[in-house]
Amino acid sequence: MYESRGLPADEEKFFWVALNQVKGIGPVRFRALINRFGDARTAWEAPEGQLVKAGITKKVVNNLLQVRANVDVQAVFDQADREGVSILTWLDEGYPRRLAELEQAPPVLYVRGELIPDDEWAVAVVGTRRISSYGQQAAEQIGAFLARNNITVVSGMALGVDSVAHETALQAGGRTIAVLGSGVDQLYPPKNRPLAEKIMASGAVVSDYPLGTLPEAMNFPPRNRIISGLSLAVVVVEAGEKSGALITANFGAEQGREVFAVPGNIFSSGSKGANRLIAQGAHPLLNPEDLMDVLNLKLISEHQTASRVLPADATEAKLYELIGDDPIHVDQIRALAGMPIEKVSATLALMELKGLIRQVGGMNYIAVREIQAKYDADKEA
Repeated sequence: MYESRGLPADEEKFFWVALNQVKGIGPVRFRALINRFGDARTAWEAPEGQLVKAGITKKVVNNLLQVRANVDVQAVFDQADREGVSILTWLDEGYPRRLAELEQAPPVLYVRGELIPDDEWAVAVVGTRRISSYGQQAAEQIGAFLARNNITVVSGMALGVDSVAHETALQAGGRTIAVLGSGVDQLYPPKNRPLAEKIMASGAVVSDYPLGTLPEAMNFPPRNRIISGLSLAVVVVEAGEKSGALITANFGAEQGREVFAVPGNIFSSGSKGANRLIAQGAHPLLNPEDLMDVLNLKLISEHQTASRVLPADATEAKLYELIGDDPIHVDQIRALAGMPIEKVSATLALMELKGLIRQVGGMNYIAVREIQAKYDADKEA
């Protein structure tokens, strides 16, 4: 995660969005700019020569200069307000935790609908656009099963497997998140606009592409890292040898997510990619229950209930007193608490599960502010 170095949060966020308008500035270049200049405003306003010295290519520098001269960033915020789009950055508490932990987490997310804490319990369901009756049946069963077990279904809103996964999750009364390869104001494909409206009412449509970005082919492979990044696991239902679903599965494996694939007919071209994943070590998904076993999600409702409570015993309370808004390392917590590291680690894991604290990378922890405020108020009462 990133810490602002002095700018007010709203002002800093303005310049994060400004930099996000520049084609060629992704997570890696964005982080390099912040590290070099200290904050987004300084990077945005830096002279051309300093940008080049920061390691930004001439082409990207020219893109930045052009955007700086021609784009009204305030108009982006105004449009977002008009269209009900939330803008989240690494600076915001509402930024998805699992995504934030990734080295290449997108600096800015645009959201239509709502992301909630329970969306941390999510599984990606992806696959071919040319879905067979077998693939449809499998996607329907998986999507409905996940929804009935309070697990959010994440997919890409493409035709085929993606659409079926979203639709069945909604029909089962669950939550679902669609990650787009375009701006969230450019819903694609057009046929799925009614589906997008339903998703926004019971989940969210998400993109890291600026508003107005058209659904160009080159946008879709990179967005797949967000589909997997939001999820505990990636399930490939049906996929050919060159399916984009395989890109999502590869991202998931790189991110440490579990990868599952539904076995298919060895003579079917639409199952070659999924079968190859299994040959390479993916979990064969023979029954949706397998997800619950491998991911240890059988107590999901209890996990979600636990996330709404305060410290339950003296150990949790003592550790909670030591954790505030500033990141603190587990070793420092152990030293200050005077407890064995095994007990500290186990308690921190449970506290994180409850939503009392959040790990921000490198075994550093911060308190969740809303819970902290209630805890402080209860102590004063």
